[in-house]
Amino acid sequence: MSQNTPAQGRGRALTKTHKLSLAGVAGLGAAALAISLVPGGGQTTTADSATAPVVYDEQHIKDVKASVTDQLAGASLKAEAAAAKQKAAAETDAKKSDAEKKATEERGTESTSRSAERAPVQPVAEKTYANNLDGWIRESLDIMKKNDIPGSYYWLHKNIMRESSGNPKAINNWDINAINGIPSKGLLQVIPPTFEAYHVSGTPKDIYDPVANIVAAANYAADRYGSIDNVDGPY
Repeated sequence: MSQNTPAQGRGRALTKTHKLSLAGVAGLGAAALAISLVPGGGQTTTADSATAPVVYDEQHIKDVKASVTDQLAGASLKAEAAAAKQKAAAETDAKKSDAEKKATEERGTESTSRSAERAPVQPVAEKTYANNLDGWIRESLDIMKKNDIPGSYYWLHKNIMRESSGNPKAINNWDINAINGIPSKGLLQVIPPTFEAYHVSGTPKDIYDPVANIVAAANYAADRYGSIDNVDGPY
């Protein structure tokens, strides 16, 4: 065997110089790797930064407290403003109610005053008629009107003057009725059976009563001739 051939185990042995060289290269590589991971801002980024807990500094906490205080103060001001508005509305309603009450009392007082000043209503005086031919005819016309009996002042007066000359006690003792025992009587010379048949309620049942006689005769004439106004002679 040649003497220049190195021994098999000796080829892998490293000298102390070699070991130092390799350590230096490894250190430079690690340094380069570390530099390449540093961002431009000079702050080192680590893999665990995304999951790291957020830490608030004292200034941040002060800002949050100030914001909450401002919000509470704003809410308080709004509540005070709403309460003031509600109070003002209540006072306005109270004043309005007092004013309406006062106005009602004043109207009541004024109405009472007017009622006191107003003269008492006088009852309507009952209509009166003169106790003569004119008064008898006028009273008869009012009763006839109430009982829907036609007739006018002119024709009543004309027939009365022809039949009795205006004498309510007049009696006919010479015509056929007198001969038959039922003489004509009163202002319009009515026989007793006719007076009984055509007497108008509300008037005296006296054939000599001037108003009762006129109304009964006018009622009979309306039934037989349509109206006393159609009678211009004995009937």
